[in-house]
Amino acid sequence: MKLFYLVLFVTVSFFSSSKLAFKEEDDAISTIEMERINSRIADIKNMISIDSKYNQKIAFLIDMKVPSGKNRFFVYDLQKNEVVDQGLVAHGSGSETGVKGILKFSNMPNSNCTALGRYSVGKTYKGIFGKAYRLAGLEETNNNALKRAIVLHHYSAVPYDEQDYYISNSHGCPMVNEQFFKRIEKIIDGSKSNIIMDIYY
Repeated sequence: MKLFYLVLFVTVSFFSSSKLAFKEEDDAISTIEMERINSRIADIKNMISIDSKYNQKIAFLIDMKVPSGKNRFFVYDLQKNEVVDQGLVAHGSGSETGVKGILKFSNMPNSNCTALGRYSVGKTYKGIFGKAYRLAGLEETNNNALKRAIVLHHYSAVPYDEQDYYISNSHGCPMVNEQFFKRIEKIIDGSKSNIIMDIYY
């Protein structure tokens, strides 16, 4: 009987540790994604070194080449040069082209599209989805962000864990899961300067 329980314990331990290992692999950032992150970080570091009004420690990056069911919102530590958190983020319904994996982008009002470029994460306010952060577009590709009411907010329909299917769309806003939002919220509220968010494709 003791031998039976020993075998059972070892089996359960093996599958538990395997599940943990698979979870860690699922959360791993691919080499291609990391290369794309690094290529964006160089420009962000150059930008904030010129303008000290932006946060020097943290940047947010959103890689629209990654399917929406996979982690593509990255919290990057600019001093340690590493991704310290990641999560799912929705794109605008207007960015859908009808071709799987191919998106389009627009800065036009009422387009419901995601707009590419760097944003400054601004002041918080309470909107229809609760707490949200205004986003100021810093480039020609996204300078209508305030006019379009493009904000960083959470929404209950956005799942927490990665999925094998595409998640719900927004009206152009970077829309995240509530749990992930709470972690981002602490970073933003704890920052004395505006954080840069870079959305790229």
